[in-house]
Amino acid sequence: MNAEILCVGTEILLGDIVNTNAAYLSRELAQCGIGCYYQTVVGDNPERLKSALGLALSRADMVITTGGLGPTYDDLTKETVAAHFGRKMELHEASLAHMTEIFRQIGRPMTKNNEKQAMMPEGAHVFFNDRGTAPGLAMEDPEKNKIVIMMPGPPREMTAMFEAQVRPYLLSLSDTTLVSHSIHLFGIGESSVEDLLREQMESRRNPTIAPYAKEGEVMLRVTASAATREEADAMTRPVIEEIRGLLGEYIYGIDVGTLQNALVLALGEKRLHVATAESCTAGLISKRITEIAGASGVFSCGVCTYSNEMKTTLLGVPEATLAAHGAVSEQTALAMARGVRKLSGAEIGLSVTGIAGPDGGTKEKPVGLVYVGVSCDRLEKVAELRLSRSYGGEREFIRYAASSNALHLALQAAKLY
Repeated sequence: MNAEILCVGTEILLGDIVNTNAAYLSRELAQCGIGCYYQTVVGDNPERLKSALGLALSRADMVITTGGLGPTYDDLTKETVAAHFGRKMELHEASLAHMTEIFRQIGRPMTKNNEKQAMMPEGAHVFFNDRGTAPGLAMEDPEKNKIVIMMPGPPREMTAMFEAQVRPYLLSLSDTTLVSHSIHLFGIGESSVEDLLREQMESRRNPTIAPYAKEGEVMLRVTASAATREEADAMTRPVIEEIRGLLGEYIYGIDVGTLQNALVLALGEKRLHVATAESCTAGLISKRITEIAGASGVFSCGVCTYSNEMKTTLLGVPEATLAAHGAVSEQTALAMARGVRKLSGAEIGLSVTGIAGPDGGTKEKPVGLVYVGVSCDRLEKVAELRLSRSYGGEREFIRYAASSNALHLALQAAKLY
């Protein structure tokens, strides 16, 4: 089965909002074993929506739409799909009652135009909206073997509806179960991964191995299909172990999501704490750590020390070290990691100092030169990074890559306990 994602909304075309719905749905469809070959965005125009829907249904078994289910005159997704399938619109009493109760709870009057959201094409499978007023729905055409699933546009409403109701609906359409595991790698490029695993990726059909490049990372997704989840999961295990044997030194986790999530999990399991001392990243490392639920139990503090004076005053970096080697140096990075560890009492001190650009570089110390350091009882290490060659010297890429390398270094330290 293959699908097309059709996002409805003039605000997306104008760039007023970022189309995060398509990215989310693409990932989720892959997890459900549904291929997605096209993504389309169309404005709130009935004729163009009708044309886009017809084209999508001509080349896909299933079309998933977001947006155009609201109460206003230009919200026409349901009506357009109903007309395509030759279905009449009718009042869905349960949706009207659900909507009426929502307005009662928030203490606002429900205007007449909101009733439009409770009008459904005959025979529709309705998905209730627990975070808004617009229900979602699915329409099936058994004769043509086509399905259209419609969900609201706001991401918080759409994702909640998908996870609670649409995903189970999609899984019920198939008599097989898919299980995927994500292998997260750091310190190796996508081309090198493909070179080492090309034979396995090309020859395997079930389970499959698919690479995905992320910013400074690579993810491998191993997916198996079987009658039950247990069978599919068992099929992935030998493949994961085979990949571990080939790429184990680069694997920082299985199904851990992100570097920061992997770090928070590892610190929590070992009952460790980390503290950060940042210069060129200016708090980006601590921001990424504290994005993760549970970070308060493992993150002691973050210190931003741009000036040499603050490096000395707050972190105890010796003035002689700064005079002899400069702020951007292996020696300063190690002193910063030691200093923040002493300042905070954390088991692991993490530091970064470098030249993010676009100015400030020299022949000896070019833009993109970054040092990340870690200090703990089990490991003291400083890594020199030359990020301008890898990332084109762009400031934000350098800062992000530096923070990723620092998180990875802290994770290496945590795993030694």
